[in-house]
Amino acid sequence: MERASKTYDFALLFAALADRTRLRLLNLMNGREVCVCYFVEILRQSQPKISRHLAYLRRAGIVAARREGKWMHYKIVAPAQAGAARILRETLSVLRHDAEMQRDLGLLNQACCAPLRLTVPQGAPAPAPVKRSRLLNALS
Repeated sequence: MERASKTYDFALLFAALADRTRLRLLNLMNGREVCVCYFVEILRQSQPKISRHLAYLRRAGIVAARREGKWMHYKIVAPAQAGAARILRETLSVLRHDAEMQRDLGLLNQACCAPLRLTVPQGAPAPAPVKRSRLLNALS
């Protein structure tokens, strides 16, 4: 059995994965960078609530954020600890088969192809594929 790193907080990772809303956010970010406004519209939750969940995922070290003007973009990042990266990869794989997760992805795809179907702020950047990095390749 692989020895766990003493510096990685697995309890925080599992707590981050133990919430349905956070799982839905991760599912929407899988393989792409998404502006927070899409999360608000697709999950039908307030922006402050979505932001709290995203902050939790950031504290767990599995989501990164970047600001572009007034827009906040979020993407998944693989934990440096191999076991944690494997847990995240398997979680994302399982989510693909969940009906609610598939519905969320369908709404995101509709928003990208026909943005008028969802109420997102004018000028909101469409979700973009994430450039493959060594860490993201660990999640594939």
